[in-house]
Amino acid sequence: MKGDNRMELNYFRDRLFDLLNDSEGMGIVDLNADEQNSLLTVRTEDGNVFEIVCRQAAGKEDGWTTAN
Repeated sequence: MKGDNRMELNYFRDRLFDLLNDSEGMGIVDLNADEQNSLLTVRTEDGNVFEIVCRQAAGKEDGWTTAN
């Protein structure tokens, strides 16, 4: 997987999907993966819908900064 950022991203997205799918206590009732757009859509018991976009952060290999 090293050197192939796309493969690493796919692996990360798949593992994140598995983690959410196997989680208990989060109230997730539906989980969909749009692999073409690297998007996970999560629907919760209370009807909220969340979208998680997975993408490799360009230029952040050595660390990152966060907004304060």
